[in-house]
Amino acid sequence: MSKPQHIALVGPLYPYRGGIAHFTHSLGRSLAARGHRVSAVTFSRQYPEFLFPGRTQFEMTPPQGALDAPRLIDVLGPWSWLRTARHLRDLAPDAVVFQHWMPFFAPALGTVARRLDGGTRRLAVVHNALPHERRPGDRALSRYFLRACDGLLVLSDSVRRDVEALAPDVPVRQASHPTYDLFGKAVPRAEARAALGLPPDAPVLLFFGFIREYKGLRVLLDAMPQIRARLPGVRLVVAGEFYDDEAPYREQVRRLGLEEAVRFDAEYVPTDRVARYFGAADLVVQPYLSATQSGVAQIAFHFERPVVTTDVGGLAESVPHERAGLVVPPEDPAALAAAAVRFFEEEMAEALEEGVREVRAATGWGRICEALEGLVCKT
Repeated sequence: MSKPQHIALVGPLYPYRGGIAHFTHSLGRSLAARGHRVSAVTFSRQYPEFLFPGRTQFEMTPPQGALDAPRLIDVLGPWSWLRTARHLRDLAPDAVVFQHWMPFFAPALGTVARRLDGGTRRLAVVHNALPHERRPGDRALSRYFLRACDGLLVLSDSVRRDVEALAPDVPVRQASHPTYDLFGKAVPRAEARAALGLPPDAPVLLFFGFIREYKGLRVLLDAMPQIRARLPGVRLVVAGEFYDDEAPYREQVRRLGLEEAVRFDAEYVPTDRVARYFGAADLVVQPYLSATQSGVAQIAFHFERPVVTTDVGGLAESVPHERAGLVVPPEDPAALAAAAVRFFEEEMAEALEEGVREVRAATGWGRICEALEGLVCKT
């Protein structure tokens, strides 16, 4: 490990919810555990309410060891960008590490980065260089932010390619997305199913996280009749808030006659209830149409649950085929159904769970911290 540094994190943190906030929190804890002094800054306004597709942007309960992060950045308030830069200059950290996941935030964060002192390294963890659902101006906005940085850390090959095209002169390092560890201990399967009202012995599939078109839930629903033909008692639990119109999904369930097999828990799952859903599941399914990487697989691995995922973006990098899960082509209900059926009929759970434990041990927050330390020290 490099010598201790003062590192400031900029990104969503409690009270904001979601995967990037979880990542920023876990990164801060891990850097502190390695002896670094960690400061943090988060948003006073992250999304205008009229642009946010969910019911609330906020988490009700703080995670254990939540970072003390002043809420300074109003994404629509340029005056707050200047105030944030002044605050960071006063802190005088060795490095500021931004989270970049949407071009929407590039004007604010790029302006902050450009107004830091020259002695402070400006770094970013790039979750997505470009969004899943593209809009005019995305490339220009991302370039504005990425080219303000002295170093970038990516979590998948696909993001690395995007970053190198958008900011070819900025040094890039890569590390695997670590397993999340902030959701508590696993809940025994019987206890979790009783809490959720699920049959104790049914095969249970879990689709977890907010629902948008690119996540491919419609493909999984199309696969369900084929899965039920081989596994008549199967249950699919869809646990997450709709960011799309939910009516077409519910109509698809009705049209396919899946009312008894598919359950929608259509709300954001708070941190203290996540373990219940993964504990109840046999298999986590990610039928994405496009992706870079996904934190859902890393939550599954924390709870030692195998994953069926599609071969898009960096998903296959994080879910080794036939070792920690199964990888299938995207937009292929038959292949998705065959993989789910195979998992149960060939009794793959024990072998894949062992593989999950091996993958989890081989990755971790230490690798992310080492990569950032290298960028801080310009090595």
